[in-house]
Amino acid sequence: MNRLIAVVVTAISLAAFAGPPAPKKEGIEAKGYKWNAQEGEKIEALKLKGDAKRGEEAYEVCSACHLPSGAGRPDGTFPQLAGQHSTVLIKQIADIRAGLRDNPIMYPFAATLTDPQELADVSAYIETLKIPHDNGKGAGTDLETGKKLYVRDCQSCHMANGEGERAKFYPVLAGQHYKYMLRQATEIRDGKRRNANPDMVKVIKTYSDKEIDAIVDYMSRLEMPDPSKKKK
Repeated sequence: MNRLIAVVVTAISLAAFAGPPAPKKEGIEAKGYKWNAQEGEKIEALKLKGDAKRGEEAYEVCSACHLPSGAGRPDGTFPQLAGQHSTVLIKQIADIRAGLRDNPIMYPFAATLTDPQELADVSAYIETLKIPHDNGKGAGTDLETGKKLYVRDCQSCHMANGEGERAKFYPVLAGQHYKYMLRQATEIRDGKRRNANPDMVKVIKTYSDKEIDAIVDYMSRLEMPDPSKKKK
């Protein structure tokens, strides 16, 4: 059985296997919620040096949905992962495993990671993948409003080109699919993403649907600068 077939069979098997339900941990809906609390297996994984070579093998299960390239799906069902900060990946996977972020489709896959070292390894490998430039984009009908909102409300954390910030767990936005970001931004605004950063909720909770669409459309067009073109 070749590698691709093995990945597909694993994905189908895991999707069909009911197994125990995902745990449920109180998030932003609870009093005293602290975003990115430094605890649990996340902290253990962050202390470790990820081995990208070992992570490539662990990523085989992930590639059934996110593709071997890490590019995900333009229809927004599965996000683009390639080039994401390893810190962000570790946090999000750990949150899903702990039941702090609701993702019933991904939970069975995330649950296959055996320990913090494997979590660090797979995150290190994903970070090495090249960010695509052909990600799904919006209609481009109100980019002026989108840029204005992004510069005013988002750029200080996610940076001018959508680079994010590794040390602060702010994700890379460059190369991410429009439909995926639209769903996430809407859920964050509406209080449905339980591991959301309260600071971000405050920023976008007053956005209209049109404003969310405009800013996400703009973000879907952000591109990381090409290191080879840096001035010497």
